[in-house]
Amino acid sequence: MSLVVQKFGGTSVADADRIRAVADHVARSRRAGDDVVVVVSAMGHTTDELVRLADDVSSVQPTREVDMLLSAGERISMSLLCMALAELGVEATSYTGSQAGIITDAVHTRARIVEIKADRLQATLAGGGVPVVAGFQGMSVERDVTTLGRGGSDTTAVALAAVLDADVCAGIEMSSTIAPASRKRRAAAQRQRAIERGCGHGRFSSSEGTSSFRGEIFETDHVDVFGRDVELVARPGPFEP
Repeated sequence: MSLVVQKFGGTSVADADRIRAVADHVARSRRAGDDVVVVVSAMGHTTDELVRLADDVSSVQPTREVDMLLSAGERISMSLLCMALAELGVEATSYTGSQAGIITDAVHTRARIVEIKADRLQATLAGGGVPVVAGFQGMSVERDVTTLGRGGSDTTAVALAAVLDADVCAGIEMSSTIAPASRKRRAAAQRQRAIERGCGHGRFSSSEGTSSFRGEIFETDHVDVFGRDVELVARPGPFEP
């Protein structure tokens, strides 16, 4: 039995049909004997829509309030996915970043993870359940909601995989409409953000040109996060685009 962190991006949870397909994918992983921790992004373009809404409301946007607003998107995804899993008979519990024990510094809209207290996630796993974690967010040392910036759900997944000593961290997202060259550039940028923004230190031992977390690219990376080696792999989505 393996412990797998599965990250699903906004495309994968963009609507009800896709959320049900993701739930089926997670359920099949559980039936195969794997323990699974799920990290989800906001549905589709929800984050962009919230940014536009804020712009429509006011030109004065305190960053603390921006974080409170933008963190709502992932919370919607995690709750709906848990409902879809319940319908399949899979016990799942949703966790916001703060509930998952993700502690960050106090820099709003681009916070860095400083510690993860994963006790609640470990308890859910021990009880045979699936923790579903809202990506992109945490709680500051001052107990305010924070967000990790663009690509923050990838950061969440990599950091959780390290702290939980997962066997693999799999980025699962349909992005076949993205040109291969663009896909590779985006993958490389996301990997770097996972280190620089999320963990503050680390190194890649993968060969040049490999990638993770985007599209149908199957090369594997390894990253040293919090002193642990994490295997990163991109996998095809559980449905046709």
